[in-house]
Amino acid sequence: MDYIQTNIIWILLGLIVVWIILSYNALVRVRNRAKEAWSDISVQLKRRYDLIPNLVETVKGYATHEKTVLEEVTTARTTAMGAEGKMGQAQAENQLSQTIKTLFAVAENYPDLKANANFLELQRELSDTEDKIQASRRFYNTMVLELNTRIQTFPTNMLASLFGFKQEEFFALESEVEGKPVTVSFK
Repeated sequence: MDYIQTNIIWILLGLIVVWIILSYNALVRVRNRAKEAWSDISVQLKRRYDLIPNLVETVKGYATHEKTVLEEVTTARTTAMGAEGKMGQAQAENQLSQTIKTLFAVAENYPDLKANANFLELQRELSDTEDKIQASRRFYNTMVLELNTRIQTFPTNMLASLFGFKQEEFFALESEVEGKPVTVSFK
């Protein structure tokens, strides 16, 4: 081998090493942003969980005949707080959202409750929290999409496999739950 061929080989090896470093760092960066985004979702979900007992207590003072609805909200909250994995969390959050919608639908039948300043403030805070959860979820799913695309795309997929990068699950509400009307039953 002559001098030029040796230099070409060293340059190619150098370019490969640089590509590996840049690709690895990009994978780490996107994975960390996905973890950060999941943390944002967790913060908003905790805020939501903290608001629900106050909401239930406020409604309980006015809607004494709605014990079943209040129990369903409390049970759904407990289930959501203990859910494991992103899919389990998503299913539990879907159920919790449905029970909260039912609670607000029931509250419509109590004019004094609807006029209560504490109830109105809790309703506003919960609505604000729901909006923040949606925004956090969109950001998380964007980061997961980017990470999963990098992990699946050639030639980065070989590097991702070599270093043990795993695809993440999306965190999405079921579309049928979002579009389904709230069912209210009085028992």
